Order: sequence, then structure tokens, then C-alpha cells
Amino acid sequence: MKKLIIYTLFVFLGWNYYQKNIVPAQVKIETEPQSVYKSESTIMQPTESTESFSCDGRQHCSQMGSRAEAEYFLKHCPDTKMDGDHDGVPCENDSRF
Repeated sequence: MKKLIIYTLFVFLGWNYYQKNIVPAQVKIETEPQSVYKSESTIMQPTESTESFSCDGRQHCSQMGSRAEAEYFLKHCPDTKMDGDHDGVPCENDSRF
């Protein structure tokens, strides 16, 4: 009977040690790279606009609703008048953006 109590005590202590030290370390190892990857991916990758634009004849900054729209028009549409110094950045002096 004494051996059974000692055996049960060792099993209990071993299980307790396993739950407190081994399992949290495994969870930490499994979750950390994913969280680090997610934060790096949001920082390093540019956000893509879900809006779809199309060339409809607008040429000036005052006709644009956002900087993304102005950039789209400058890149894809002919005869735009939004980049006075021709550096590829539209509507530089427009305070709305």
C-alpha cells in the first residue's frame, strides 16, 4: 500500500510539472512565430485598395475622392493634370489627402 501511495504521488507531481512547464512552452513556441509573422507582414506589405477605379475622363485633383484614386488615374489614364512636377506623386499640394 505504501508503494502505491508513493507511486501515485510521483505520477501526480510529474503530471503537475508537465502541465506547468512543458505544455506552456510548447504553446509559446507554436504561437510566437505566427504572431511575429503577422505583425511583420502588415508592416512590410503595402495595403491594397479594394476599391476599383476606371478611367472616366477626370483629369484634376479636385475631381478625385482619394489619394488612391488619384494615383490610379495618374498611372492608368491618359491626359491627367495632377502631377505638375512629373515626379509620379499626384496632388501634392491638395490638403484633402
